[in-house]
Amino acid sequence: MQIILLDKVVNLGNLGEIVKVKDGYARNFLIPAGRARRATEAAKQEFQARRAELEKVAATKLTEAQAVGEKLAGITCKLTQKAGVDGRLFGSVTNADIAEELTKNGFAVTKAQVRMPSGPIKIVSDSTVSVALHTDVVVDITVSVYGETA
Repeated sequence: MQIILLDKVVNLGNLGEIVKVKDGYARNFLIPAGRARRATEAAKQEFQARRAELEKVAATKLTEAQAVGEKLAGITCKLTQKAGVDGRLFGSVTNADIAEELTKNGFAVTKAQVRMPSGPIKIVSDSTVSVALHTDVVVDITVSVYGETA
């Protein structure tokens, strides 16, 4: 299915590009999320009429994400979990835990935006985690996990 992208999509294309994707990806994700439309002639003409407006909205989102990214860069997120004497956690620290702590600290971050390349943290340590605020804005933060004896 051919679609017109209404937003930048990672590994797919930028705003305004007409790309071919699988039908299910378009129908179940891109179109309901408002990130794309079917590439019909009427949709192409409507997009050309609204292109400047959509580009302005995209630029606004990018500048907002960059502003939050500057504040978030270098932040240390401190979490306390129950741990054994050897430093292993009873459970793990996941992206949801990190997003919740950042939200408490005044940053509107969802768990989908927190990227943990080595998986959940299972030991008491300092780890580096990426937060993707926008497709073009990815910030690294430090997560310090402290052990709490049971």
